[in-house]
Amino acid sequence: MKKFFSTALARGLFWQLIGTLVGAGLVTGIRVLMGLSATDKFFFTEPAWVLGGFFGVLFFLAGNGSVSDWFKWARGIETPEHHEEQYTGWEKYLNVSLDHKVIGIQYTVTALLLICVGGLFALIFRTELAQSQLQFLKVDMKLFGQNGPELYNTLMSLHGMIMIVSILLGVAGIMNYVVPLLLGARDMAFPRLNAFSYWIAVPAAVLLLMSLVLGGFGTGWTGYPPLSARAPVGVQMFFLGVFTAGWSSILGALNVIVTVVRMRSKGMTAMRMPIFVWASVATSIIAMTATQLIGLSFQLVMFQRLFGMGFFDPAKGGNPVLFQHLFWFYSHPAVYVFVLPGLGVISELLPVFARKPLFGYRWVAMSSMGIALVGFLVWAHHMFTSGMNEYLRLPFMYSTLLVAIPTGVKFFSWVATIWKGKLTYPAAMLFVLGGIISFLLGGLTGPPNATVSVDLHLHDTYFIVGHFHDTIFGGFVFPFFAALYYWFPKATGRRMNEFWGKVHFWLMTPSFFVLTLGMMRIGLLGMRRRIVDYDPALNFDSTHLVLTIAGYLIGLAVLIFIINFFYSISHGEKAEGNVWNSRSPEWQVPSPMPTHNYDQPFEVVGEPYDYGLAGSKYVEFAKPEKSKNK
Repeated sequence: MKKFFSTALARGLFWQLIGTLVGAGLVTGIRVLMGLSATDKFFFTEPAWVLGGFFGVLFFLAGNGSVSDWFKWARGIETPEHHEEQYTGWEKYLNVSLDHKVIGIQYTVTALLLICVGGLFALIFRTELAQSQLQFLKVDMKLFGQNGPELYNTLMSLHGMIMIVSILLGVAGIMNYVVPLLLGARDMAFPRLNAFSYWIAVPAAVLLLMSLVLGGFGTGWTGYPPLSARAPVGVQMFFLGVFTAGWSSILGALNVIVTVVRMRSKGMTAMRMPIFVWASVATSIIAMTATQLIGLSFQLVMFQRLFGMGFFDPAKGGNPVLFQHLFWFYSHPAVYVFVLPGLGVISELLPVFARKPLFGYRWVAMSSMGIALVGFLVWAHHMFTSGMNEYLRLPFMYSTLLVAIPTGVKFFSWVATIWKGKLTYPAAMLFVLGGIISFLLGGLTGPPNATVSVDLHLHDTYFIVGHFHDTIFGGFVFPFFAALYYWFPKATGRRMNEFWGKVHFWLMTPSFFVLTLGMMRIGLLGMRRRIVDYDPALNFDSTHLVLTIAGYLIGLAVLIFIINFFYSISHGEKAEGNVWNSRSPEWQVPSPMPTHNYDQPFEVVGEPYDYGLAGSKYVEFAKPEKSKNK
């Protein structure tokens, strides 16, 4: 325990607490001096909590040491290239490191922890929905300053945003760990910026969770005004947390793009890059150019609440629909930030387990860029029922349907790659196939939502909830688990238990399809989303009970994975050699990877996915230089 409290994580959390109190105390002191405190209902007012949250982030970053090297550089002090060598074992992952592999693992484990928190919130409100009428979230209860229905709304809202942040961190984790290895780079282009990008996400997650105990918020994860303009102070922590997490996404995306452009190995032309690298570039372009819009939309509501501005207040000349345009201009491309890396994982792993070349490599590579481009042109399909001008509906309907073309390219490639392949089915491959099927369901249920006449009826029903979960699970969650099973031996030198990996898959997958198909069924019958109770006369009780049981089985499957994951780190079967018989460069060297990745540089001499072709070689390592002193 003493070692934990000396880590950068513990120091950062301590200083975040101090910073929050300092910021809140500063505003409170000013109000006392100005004679304004007599009207305050609580010791800390909303402006105090907002400045406190902002100061908490700054104090966290200064206190945990993630910006120390920059301050030393500004004072003319030389700093080492890497400094994780002073830590061993688990301490390395709780301290500031410049090694992209350590940072990738930090991102990934944090994402898993947030998935567990967000999933727990879902199970709580899913249990309430198992039967009509209020069961335990009753009106007369009080918890965190909220009654039952208010707490339901907060948990539902936090579930959505915590899961989104966890996915963003999971995406960053895979890209951080894998992209430099696939390129043959020693590290990311900007190691210190890489560390900063991770550590700024930690206080952001704390701010999100603080919203629960500061009165919560019932806006849904979208934070639409006027609800968000009137919600308790917890919504400000929600806004500030998302705003802070956005910096992590933007800076991490910048790092990936520069790394890919400047640090590829000799011979690795654009059309010889692994598909996952293409997916990472497309993802990073979206994240770097669009994340500012959600930060801006939330910041404007923050300012409206703090300073009485009228950006979205019709009484002051504002327009609440403007918020939706700003919000969805990022938040729909953000769906592709979630799914493009997942689709890249599927395309990366499928040839390995099919023992065939990836069909249509160039088309698959370009389809990622196509999805990223078209993704910026479809945001208003979320707003067909919002009251926006009707003449905008048609062009956005067509642009949304257009996304099916580059997405269909990937599906045809996967089917053709599987066709007559010599398939093997380890846990990683099972999750690849599960991802394909789930994303197909999400894709097939998407065009009805894009069609104006149908969306006017389906919008805000559980059909949308089922469709979205199919898309996200197929586009990210299944591929995320596939990636963890696949690259776990490379990161740890040990393999995860295959038996429990398959139990994880076969328990989670049918349960998930029962959940989403059931959601879509009751949505078609009129079940509204984002409500704490429903009319018993609708006869949805039995369906909701089945959905709740399915949710708990998914939770059990994830628990099995978590136990398998952490147990295998020290007790798993040792991974020796190229455990997957892959052509990828990281599997041509022993596991786990050394600090600087490759002792000898390699040159790309062939195509990345020419499996089954005799004599074909993708990379060729330089021969070690002979010592002159024998």
